[in-house]
Amino acid sequence: MFNYLSKSIIPIIFLSIITYGMFKGRKVYEWFIEGAKDGLMVTLRIFPYLLAMIIAVQVFREAKLMDLLNNLIAPLANLIGLPKDLIPLLIIKPLSGSGAIGVFTDIIKSLGPDTRTGLIASVVMGSTETIFYTITVYFGAIKVKKIRHTLWAAVFADATAIIMAIFMVNICF
Repeated sequence: MFNYLSKSIIPIIFLSIITYGMFKGRKVYEWFIEGAKDGLMVTLRIFPYLLAMIIAVQVFREAKLMDLLNNLIAPLANLIGLPKDLIPLLIIKPLSGSGAIGVFTDIIKSLGPDTRTGLIASVVMGSTETIFYTITVYFGAIKVKKIRHTLWAAVFADATAIIMAIFMVNICF
């Protein structure tokens, strides 16, 4: 029953919106076409920003800068009790969601989901954001060049989420 309902809910909502629009005498199809055209224009407008971000992430990974940064941060992480295996996830997560999923998958496969590191990685994945990607997409879409305090607020929020993830996993598990 629930499986059928979950597969049906999106088409039901879609048809309800179309029916309501037609009942109100609106030009639903024309509005859909106009929205699709606007969406395509937004995609074209933000594409250069996305491409630059994707290239930067690939250069970061392929130039072994991740390993270098990991080795530089490891002594500090050890002092504060942060597992060394989490450092690559904490570095890549603000840059790339798909890269973070790859690193997260490696952590779970190698250490297991029920380890302290696996639990912290899981909480970090759920409570942090791909800051630079999100800023690139949204500010690129509306053509904002100066991001002012956005970056620092986002970095602070992510740092808080990471600290709380470590703290809560240590308390609860």
